[in-house]
Amino acid sequence: MRATKRWQFGLAAGLLAVTAVGGVRAAAAQSADARFKVIYSHEWNWRVKQMLASDGHHSTVPDHLPRVDAATQAMRLAYWQRVMTELDTISYDQLSPKQQINYDVYKPQIQVLISNERFRDYEMPLKAGSNFWSRLTTHRHPFHKEQDYTNWIAQMRDIPRYFREEIANMRAGQERGFDQPKVTMIGRDASLEVTATAKPDKTGLYRPFRTMPSTIPEAQQAKLRAEAIRIIRTLVQPAFAHLYRYLHYVYIPHCRTSIAAYDLPDGKAYYRAKIFEYTTTHMTPQQIHALGLAQTAKLHRQMLEIIRQMGFQGSFAEFQQYLRSDPKFYPKTQLGYLKDAAWIAKEVDGKLPQFFGRLPRMRFTIKPVPKSLAPFTTSSGGPGLFLINTYDLSQRPLYNLIPLTLHESAPGHAFQMALAMEDKSLPDFRRYTYISAYGEGWAVYCEWLGQQMGLYRTPIERLGMLGWQIWRSARLVVDTGIHSEGWTRAQAIRYLRDYTLLPDHQIDTEVDRYITWPGQALSYYIGTMAIRADRARAEKVLGAKFNIRAFDDAVLALGSVPLPVLNQHMDGFIKHGGIGPYPDEE
Repeated sequence: MRATKRWQFGLAAGLLAVTAVGGVRAAAAQSADARFKVIYSHEWNWRVKQMLASDGHHSTVPDHLPRVDAATQAMRLAYWQRVMTELDTISYDQLSPKQQINYDVYKPQIQVLISNERFRDYEMPLKAGSNFWSRLTTHRHPFHKEQDYTNWIAQMRDIPRYFREEIANMRAGQERGFDQPKVTMIGRDASLEVTATAKPDKTGLYRPFRTMPSTIPEAQQAKLRAEAIRIIRTLVQPAFAHLYRYLHYVYIPHCRTSIAAYDLPDGKAYYRAKIFEYTTTHMTPQQIHALGLAQTAKLHRQMLEIIRQMGFQGSFAEFQQYLRSDPKFYPKTQLGYLKDAAWIAKEVDGKLPQFFGRLPRMRFTIKPVPKSLAPFTTSSGGPGLFLINTYDLSQRPLYNLIPLTLHESAPGHAFQMALAMEDKSLPDFRRYTYISAYGEGWAVYCEWLGQQMGLYRTPIERLGMLGWQIWRSARLVVDTGIHSEGWTRAQAIRYLRDYTLLPDHQIDTEVDRYITWPGQALSYYIGTMAIRADRARAEKVLGAKFNIRAFDDAVLALGSVPLPVLNQHMDGFIKHGGIGPYPDEE
């Protein structure tokens, strides 16, 4: 009864309080919140239509590809600049605590989008391990009904236009010296030739038509298959062949000889912008380089101690050679390698309730990386899918499989991203975007968490975990070394060979990845250091009250956010006794 009276009194007072200080503040917050929500809701809906992202946000297969021409890019820049102007008119102090968090997540997203357009990042759409044509994948698209298949056919019809626009972008970039280093591009056009010359029904683009749902009549299935083959043969394959010829005979032979981001137009500013994008911090290249050197030395000492405890009498280099050359450390068959990963994933399933209160409903499958991409790329994970690279098994050590599985599947990417997507209390720009410092930092934290899960049972498995941790700390050194310190490609390769347990082929592909993707490699270790620092602080302050399930849930409750937002959130978690969501967020 007393609660009812308090509510009635509060309602009446609230209706009359517009003249009181508290009432004015409440009305201002409501007004600021409402204005902000209109801005981000409209922009997000527009962004999704512009980008056609295949991240699980679409319930159906898009029937066309995004426009990427220069005029469209200029239009996007102007739009996001207007959004930023509107954001700047909102008084942050008048936002509610919940919307202040949203603001702190959303505004940096717009800043990065504007920055990428200003630097004309779209004129360099190739990386050593990824490219725009490999995004034409059916792996993450749902194919449930006839409309999905007709939309996919329509999307394939759009490939020639899409490729023409990307070629125009690359040509414009190369003319102003904004292209990839030649050494990283050689051979990256091979997958185009494979698609251009294969039988239409053997291409990856035809994959959805190989097994179609029984709800589609057989006659209609046959009609759709025939149309797909016709489009692939008459439109898609000629477009792939044309792009192959452009890359092979024009673009790649004339790519630049230098490798540093600093050598690009306005290169120092460009690299600093990339550091902000991928670390969400304002650290300088010099600060990051020094941090990497210190952390790598620390982890190296830990590895040497395990090797000493194993009784190995040789040098670290001799131990590396032992691991890199002994067949017992490598899988014998691709299927066996996939099964080993599946076994680890199921073992983790049994551990998850001890470390998490919230589990995602979405499950994930395990598949090999497509053959056309495997020589140049790495394993990857995300909502519903864990892609394992089975190319050249002599370069896929089994002692790396536990951290790899933890990172890419559960509780890493396939877990974290699924939880965010399923949390309808968050705005869509937090459910469906991916901030690398948080996402990769979390995945590397999950590798480390495997120790508490009891997954690293042998010294070799513990070395595998440390080997992956030092790989990420070494990235801080190598990425900044390449792009701001004048390092050569050979120097970067030598550093990774000296300090990590990675096979030679993977080292080569990784260095090329860092060269062609400035700043991205910095996100992993800087992100995981932030999460582990939050955990150490929570354990120290909370003592016996610290609960690992509550902590992990609190980190995951935000969706993908900048590190300063995560740190502030975890400060609140600690302040309120290690229980979340804490009252300030309600």
